[in-house]
Amino acid sequence: MYLEVKDIKKSYGADGSYIQVLKGISTGVEKGEMCVIQGTSGSGKSTLLNCIGALDVVDSGSICIDGKEIVGLKPQELSEYRRETLGFIFQFYNLVPNLTVRENIEVCQYLTNEPLEMDELLHTLGLWEHQDKFPSQLSGGQQQRCAIARALIKNPKLLLLDEPTGALDSVTSKEILILLEKINRQYGTTMLMVTHNNSIKDMVHKVIRIKDGRISKEYRNENRIPAAQLEDL
Repeated sequence: MYLEVKDIKKSYGADGSYIQVLKGISTGVEKGEMCVIQGTSGSGKSTLLNCIGALDVVDSGSICIDGKEIVGLKPQELSEYRRETLGFIFQFYNLVPNLTVRENIEVCQYLTNEPLEMDELLHTLGLWEHQDKFPSQLSGGQQQRCAIARALIKNPKLLLLDEPTGALDSVTSKEILILLEKINRQYGTTMLMVTHNNSIKDMVHKVIRIKDGRISKEYRNENRIPAAQLEDL
């Protein structure tokens, strides 16, 4: 198992404001798989993603990536883990407004010793003709492509995506999902995706459903549907 989570618990606040968000999550994802985490708002799905991405510190439990335990690592070790292993794509892109598309991607290119080839990535993601534009000159889908390119340039082993189609219309959502499917196939990138969109579950290898901080259901897709054939996005 490439990603293995065991009995993860996470809470916030104290006394009257105390709330336990994750109540003992155990699951895993195989190398090269695409996996979706589903659940209603407040279920704990984004918190789980942030714990795996070392943006949140768990109260207890274990998170192993490729056999390496990340719970309990020192700040410097966590920084190295995020830099060397992870790509993180946020819902609201977080592009630097005064940098061009190419420059936004270069920010992350400099963080790794083995980046993907910039020009190839720009062509793969359909950004070649937009590389000298600023974020304000891009459509929402183009901004999301730039955010994906920025995460991928590091050649991450694990790509974490928080609502990757949440701010996009149905046509652009399908384009982005086709692109993610292509990336998974081309680079073998393991992907863990939080989404409210129920249709996306049909294209991935594994589905994890969270309710009230616990896994209510998880299963593997025996008959995956290509992203291009998804409906009701």
